[in-house]
Amino acid sequence: MIRTQPFTKESMVVQSPGNIVSNMDGEKVMLSIDKGKYYNLGVLGGEIWDCIKEPIALQDLCSHLTSQYNVAPEECEHQVTAFLNQMLEEELIHIKGIN
Repeated sequence: MIRTQPFTKESMVVQSPGNIVSNMDGEKVMLSIDKGKYYNLGVLGGEIWDCIKEPIALQDLCSHLTSQYNVAPEECEHQVTAFLNQMLEEELIHIKGIN
């Protein structure tokens, strides 16, 4: 298990390799080849997943999402950080520069 680290606005997050993602009824689902587990990312989680295909700063990810959805920046950052922490815990993403 990976110890979660606090994200900063400058934290660069990116997908970890080895996952198969597909659209099912408008939501993204993922199979982690390494873990043999399925994940339902949902609609917003799927959009976040698409945004982190390449390394992106948390602040830029939140700016993108607040421009697309009616959400306050602080609430967006809180929710996105919680989602990313879950993904980090499952080793589905990593913080660039940290293994």
